[in-house]
Amino acid sequence: MLIEILKDFLQSTGFAAITPGQIIMLLISFVLLYLAIKKDFEPLLLIPIAFGMLLANLPLAGLMAEPTKEFVINPYTREIAYETTEVGGLLYYLYQGVKLGIYPPLIFLGVGAMTDFGPLIANPRSILLGAAAQFGIFFTFIGATILGFSGPQAASIGIIGGADGPTALYLTSKLAPELLGPIAVAAYSYMALVPIIQPPIMKALTTEEERKIVMEQLRPVSKKEKIIFPIMITVLVTLLLPSAGPLIGMLMLGNLMRESGVVGRLSETAQNELMNIVTIFLGITVGATANAETFLSPDTIKIIVLGLIAFSIGTAAGVLFGKIMCKTSGGKVNPLIGSAGVSAVPMAARVSQKVGQEANPANFLLMHAMGPNVAGVIGSAVAAGLLLMFFGG
Repeated sequence: MLIEILKDFLQSTGFAAITPGQIIMLLISFVLLYLAIKKDFEPLLLIPIAFGMLLANLPLAGLMAEPTKEFVINPYTREIAYETTEVGGLLYYLYQGVKLGIYPPLIFLGVGAMTDFGPLIANPRSILLGAAAQFGIFFTFIGATILGFSGPQAASIGIIGGADGPTALYLTSKLAPELLGPIAVAAYSYMALVPIIQPPIMKALTTEEERKIVMEQLRPVSKKEKIIFPIMITVLVTLLLPSAGPLIGMLMLGNLMRESGVVGRLSETAQNELMNIVTIFLGITVGATANAETFLSPDTIKIIVLGLIAFSIGTAAGVLFGKIMCKTSGGKVNPLIGSAGVSAVPMAARVSQKVGQEANPANFLLMHAMGPNVAGVIGSAVAAGLLLMFFGG
C-alpha cells in the first residue's frame, strides 16, 4: 500500500513528466543566470529572462497555461456563452503586457527620462551616424528572407541589429509572436555583449591615428532647446510614420518630463520605480515564451546567427560612416563614435569612450558618442515603424 502511494506521488511530480528538451532549456537558463550574476552581462534583464525561461520549462507548473473555457447555453435566453473552467497561469496574464505592446513603450518612457538628448541637439550631424548603424537591420532582413523566413518574421529578426531589446520585442509581438522567445534572448544577449562584440570591429575598421583624434567640446545646449526638441520630434516622426508613434511618443514624453524641470516626481518615478517594475514583468514573461517546443529548433540557431550578423553590420556601418565624416570634416570627427549608433544606451557610447582612451588616454569621447547613441534609439524606433507599416497588415 505504501509503495503504491509513493509510486502515485512520484508519477504526479515534475520529475516524472520532464522531457529532454525541458532539461536542455533549464541548462540554458542556468548558463544565462551565470552570465548575468558572475559576468555581469546585463543582469537587470538577463536575470528575469533566464528565470522566466526556467519557470516555463518546469513541467506541470502551468505558469504560462492559457485559461480553459467551455461553451454553455444560457437556459433563460438560449444564447451561447462561455464560462472559464480553469484560470490561466500567473505568467500568462503578465505576458499580455508584451502581447498587447504595453511594456516596450513604458520602457521607452523610462529610457527617455534617463537620457540627456543634449549631445544630439548640439551636434545634429550625429543623427546620420545613428541612421547608418541601422543598415544592419535591413541587410539582415534580406538575409532572413533568403533563408526562408516570411516577411514579418524577417523584419522581426532584422530589428535585432539595432541592439534595442524593447523595440525588438514590440515589433516581434506585432509581426511574429511565435518567434518572441528566440528573438528576445538574441536581442538582449547581444546588448549584454556589446563590450565584447564591438571593439574588434571598431579596431579593424580604423587606424591608430583615427582612434587618437580628439574632438572639440560640444556647444552648450539651452533649456529651451531641450524642451522643444522632444515635442518637435514627436510631431514630425508621428505625422511621417504613425506606426512609430507609441515608441517615439513615450520616449519623448519621458525626456520632456526630465527636461521641463517641473515634474520631478514623475521623472524620477519613470526612471526608477516604473522602469524597474516593467523590467521585471517584461523580462520574466519574455523568458517564459522560450519553452522547449518553440525554442529548440533550427530556426532558433538561424535567428541567433542572423542577429549577430545584424549587430555586427550595424556597428561596422556606423564606423564606416564615421570615417566618411572624419574625411569630410578634415579630421575633426573620431570614427569610433559611429559604433555608438546602435541603440544600446549608454553601453555603446561607453565602448567608444573605452576604445578611444586605449589609443589616446587624454581622449574623452563619451559625450560625443552619446549623440549617435541617442540617434540610434530614435532610428531603431523609426525602422520598426517602417517595418510595421509594410508588414503589419
